[in-house]
Amino acid sequence: MSTRIAFLKGHGTENDFVIVPDPENAVDLPPAAVAALCDRRAGLGGDGLLHVVRSAAHPEARDMAAEAEWFMDYRNGDGSVAEMCGNGVRVFARYLQRAGHATEGDLAVATRGGVKRVHIAKGAGDGGSAAGDITVGMGRALLPEGDVEVGVGERSWPARNVNMGNPHAVAFVADLDHAGDLYTPPSHAPAGAYPDGVNVEFVVDRGPGHVAMRVHERGSGETRSCGTGACAVAVAAARRDGADPAVTGAPATYTVDVPGGTLVITERPDGEIEMTGPAVIVAEGEFDSAWLEGVRA
Repeated sequence: MSTRIAFLKGHGTENDFVIVPDPENAVDLPPAAVAALCDRRAGLGGDGLLHVVRSAAHPEARDMAAEAEWFMDYRNGDGSVAEMCGNGVRVFARYLQRAGHATEGDLAVATRGGVKRVHIAKGAGDGGSAAGDITVGMGRALLPEGDVEVGVGERSWPARNVNMGNPHAVAFVADLDHAGDLYTPPSHAPAGAYPDGVNVEFVVDRGPGHVAMRVHERGSGETRSCGTGACAVAVAAARRDGADPAVTGAPATYTVDVPGGTLVITERPDGEIEMTGPAVIVAEGEFDSAWLEGVRA
C-alpha cells in the first residue's frame, strides 16, 4: 500500500532544494530516487535535496547528536552525497524554524562536514520572504601556494586559489560578460592545480567592500548562487585589498552579489568565515511513495 510522503521546496539566493522531513530516518532515498525528485521536468525540481533527520537516528551523525539534534543529510541533484552546502544549511535551518524545531537565535546543525553554527535573525518567522536572514559559520579558508590562471576564449586572467572544503579559482575581471556563457568549464593552468576540477568565480567591483560574481560550478555549469564561492571571493578580495584580518586584526566584510541575490561574508581575525543571507520556503505538499518505489525499481 502506498503512503504519502511530505516535502517542501525552498531556496537561498535562488539555489533551490527539495526538503524531505524524515526525523526517524525511515524514508529510503537511494541516488536514483534523489535524482528523480530533483528532476525539473519529471520530478519536483531542485539543485539538491535536504533530507531532515534527527542526528541520533542516522549512522553518520550519531556521534554529533549531543551537540546538534538535527542532521542535514545533503544530496546533490544527481543523487550523489555531499559533505556540505552553505545555501542548503540556511534553508535547512529555515525549515526547522517553520516546523517549530528551532526558534530565532542560535542553532547547531550536524553535517558531513561537521557541526555548523547557525544564527536565525528576527523577522516574520514563517519562512516567507520577510523572514530574518540566516548566518552560517563556514569554517576557515585554505590558500594553496602557487600561481593559477583561468581562461575563457581568447582571454585569460590570474586567479586566486582558495579552498573552502572544495576548490575555487577567483579571477577579478573588467566585465562579468567576459566570463562567457559558463556552460563550458573555463580553462585553468597549471593543469595539476585542480586534479578534481574547480569552481571558477569571475568578479567585478561594485564599490568599497562590494563585489559581484558569476560562477561556473564543476559538473553543473553556471549556477544562480554558490555559498562557498561567495566566501572564496570575499577571502580573495580581502587579500587583494590589503584587508587580511589575520594581518589587520579587524574583521573583513564584503557584500557579494550573485545572480540570485546578495550574500554578506565576514572573515574574522581568527580565520572563521560567516555567511549571511536569505532563506525562503516557497511550497509544501506530498508525493506518493508508489512513485518513489517505481523509481527505485
